[in-house]
Amino acid sequence: MHYHLAPSCWTVIFSLQQGQDLPGSRDLLERVARLASCQAGFLGLERGEPGQDTVSYWDSVEAIAAWRQCAERLIAQRYGPEAWYRVFAFNVSPAAACPRGAAG
Repeated sequence: MHYHLAPSCWTVIFSLQQGQDLPGSRDLLERVARLASCQAGFLGLERGEPGQDTVSYWDSVEAIAAWRQCAERLIAQRYGPEAWYRVFAFNVSPAAACPRGAAG
């Protein structure tokens, strides 16, 4: 993937927390990633090998918040509402670079 500087871009790192692997969690992570690609404000996605972080790129924190609400519902339906905070990590930060053509 090619990158350029785009100060209006935000990243989300989404993963299972260290040492956690619930039944079906890998499939659920795939569903959450697919959900991201359908959301307004989504700019791109990078997936690591199984067990590694998924990084998504967004045009605003508001778009991230909308996606997170949908992701939380998916996880809560599968494992219960407490699983989101206990098992899944979700880190948001400004990006130094975004997928080419995605923003800026």
